[in-house]
Amino acid sequence: MTHVAKNTICIWYDREAEEAARFYASIFPDSEVTAVLRAPADYPSGKAGDVLVVHFTVCGIPCIGLNGGPAFPHTEAFSFQIATDTQEETDRYWNAIVGNGGQESECGWCKDRWGVNWQITPRTLTEALAAGGEEAKRAFAAMLTMKKIDHAAIDAAWRG
Repeated sequence: MTHVAKNTICIWYDREAEEAARFYASIFPDSEVTAVLRAPADYPSGKAGDVLVVHFTVCGIPCIGLNGGPAFPHTEAFSFQIATDTQEETDRYWNAIVGNGGQESECGWCKDRWGVNWQITPRTLTEALAAGGEEAKRAFAAMLTMKKIDHAAIDAAWRG
């Protein structure tokens, strides 16, 4: 029996929830596909036996991927924010998402090939912004010039 967490993020996919969940599990630590449920009968955008729901975790956060059809495309109104500790970690996640059919955006944001948005956010950026004052202003200004976040450039801006 599949255990469903009290609070679970549900992400709508056209038909690729299982593929997306397996991709995420291959990239991020503490991530896995825990169940694949098939439709017991035909439904508006699929047939009996099609993958309907995929239970998975991303960095320990429980999620459900629902293959609901093309009615509701993804927007930047929802994103996963992944905190990183090193440039190598930032590069690894960014390159995995963008390099597998995704696309770059601004300020540490990128989009995977299914249209789900990701913020690959170095902790150094979060800490610089939390510092407030001139330090935060300098780090923020540096971030606004970037697509993928450059740890060294943020650190340099933070320190002035």
